[in-house]
Amino acid sequence: MQAIYLAVTRRDARSRELASRAESVRCPVHLVDDERLAKLSGSAAHQGVVAIFDAAIPYVTLDDILETLTEPALLVILDGITDPHNLGACLRNADAFGAHAVVVPKDRAVGINATVAKAASGAADTVPLVTVTNLARALRDLKSRGLWILGADTGGESLFDADVSGPVAWVFGSEGVGLRRLTREHCDRIVGIPHAGSVESLNVSVACGICLYATRRARAVTG
Repeated sequence: MQAIYLAVTRRDARSRELASRAESVRCPVHLVDDERLAKLSGSAAHQGVVAIFDAAIPYVTLDDILETLTEPALLVILDGITDPHNLGACLRNADAFGAHAVVVPKDRAVGINATVAKAASGAADTVPLVTVTNLARALRDLKSRGLWILGADTGGESLFDADVSGPVAWVFGSEGVGLRRLTREHCDRIVGIPHAGSVESLNVSVACGICLYATRRARAVTG
C-alpha cells in the first residue's frame, strides 16, 4: 500500500485506529480535505478515507483454486454481470458463506474496479476472482473435475428440495436477461428459489446469497 488519505475532519476512534495500524507498518497517512478525497476516489461518497495501492490483483486460475481445496468446492459463476454493485455484492456473499472463488467471463462483464471494491466491503481482497476466456469451456472443465453445475433460475427444481451438499458451482445470469442459452445447456440442473410473494425475480446478488447460504446449511446438516 502506498498511502492512506484521511479526512482532516475525522477524529473518531476508527480513524485513529486505522492511522495507528498504518503507521505501525510504515504506511504514510495524510490528512486532507474532502475535495482532495473526492478527487482521489472519484466520488464524493468516500466516507472519509481513501487507500492507494501499488500492487495489482494477482492473476488466479481455476487450477490454482481447485488444486488447493481441502473440502468440496463451492464456486460462484456470474454469466455476464455488468453492474459493478452486483459483482461487489456477490463477492461479499462469497466471502460471508465461504465460496472458494467467483468466476466471470473476460468479455461483456464487469471486472474489479473501485466501485466493485467498495461494494464488496473488503471481499475483493479475500475472494479470488477468476476470469475465463470461454465460459462454456470452463463449465465443461468443472464438470470433468466432479463439480455439479447448478443454474439459478426460475422454472427449475425448488431450492428447498435440491441436493446442494456436494461440490457445486452456482451459475447466475445477468441482470434482466438471466442465464444465456449456451450457459443453461451446460448446467446439470436448474434450481429456483421459491417465492411467497408477487415479485417474479430477485436481484442477482440476493439470489446468490440465498443459494450460498442454502449450500452451507446443507453441508452442515449432512456433514
